[in-house]
Amino acid sequence: MEDKLAWGILGNALIAQKCVMPAIACSRNGRIKALATSRPLDAEDVVKSNGIEQLYENYEDVIQNPHIDAVYVPLPNHLHALWTLKALLAGKHVLCEKPLACTAEEARQLARAAAANDCVLMEALMYRFHPRTQRVKTLISMGAIGVPHLVRAAFCFSMAEEILKSGNNYRLKSQPGGGALMDVGCYGVSVARLFLEREPVSVQAQAVYRADSEVDIHAVGNLRFDPDALATVEASFCSGLQQTYSIIGSKGAIDLPQNAFIPWDKDAVIYYRAHGEEKPERIIVPGADQYQLMIEHFGDQVRDGAKPLVTLEDSIKNLAVLDALGEAARTGCTVAVCGGGLGNI
Repeated sequence: MEDKLAWGILGNALIAQKCVMPAIACSRNGRIKALATSRPLDAEDVVKSNGIEQLYENYEDVIQNPHIDAVYVPLPNHLHALWTLKALLAGKHVLCEKPLACTAEEARQLARAAAANDCVLMEALMYRFHPRTQRVKTLISMGAIGVPHLVRAAFCFSMAEEILKSGNNYRLKSQPGGGALMDVGCYGVSVARLFLEREPVSVQAQAVYRADSEVDIHAVGNLRFDPDALATVEASFCSGLQQTYSIIGSKGAIDLPQNAFIPWDKDAVIYYRAHGEEKPERIIVPGADQYQLMIEHFGDQVRDGAKPLVTLEDSIKNLAVLDALGEAARTGCTVAVCGGGLGNI
């Protein structure tokens, strides 16, 4: 293998065009060798601007290319497990967009395939790689807010009314993986688990569903963590843009503003309030490309065996919570969280 990881990309998705392709092109240890898309004529400018060597119409052509080391999967959620599994069985390392799969059990199957084929598999939770996230973790571990008791997280945006009515967007399809909870609620669940450093034992949820559909477009979940912590998660396709989270502890609070999950490359801000103070301290974290940091970290795992920042155990446990939240929203019942972790892999 060459010093740089040779990447193949399955699908000309906007997240790939805007964030991940440029990140690979600028990375110290990766290059894009191939892109597969059902509309190759629409990808000509993308191919040129990112120095992509080969353009295919069929995803299989990327997976079967012996010169491809790793595959990035930015396909619609219901296709994540299918094409990730195909790539793993072909011996390719895989970076898959969140959510890794549509259920925790599906993700466990992918973990088994990755282990059996000696491949690196990681969910693309890009916010984990930003230095601001690491700074927040450090503040909490240093006791800046005392014992964390409450996390509030929201990732919401507003689809055009005609799109919501037509249901043509892949996020609104009734197949597994559709809906706001899976698409953007996964961030809030991840944040709560990350900063409370434990797993929720039960959840409650409410959702608004698209007319004549089982697809949630607006959802709120409550998570209970033993012995005394709670979290709220908001996800929406019909609310104004909201990317925020807060961690409240026994001696203070940390708040992140509008760009909590995608600050791009500008300076990022943390608002920290010590116990009893009304005005927060404004902590500035220098800008960074979290996508490039994620790509380089993935390459370091493949080449050097670096310890993963986002583990498969973590991704499976996150999906176990999302499974429970979906059930709670549909039934109106409190649902126990179970089945998390790798199990017998």
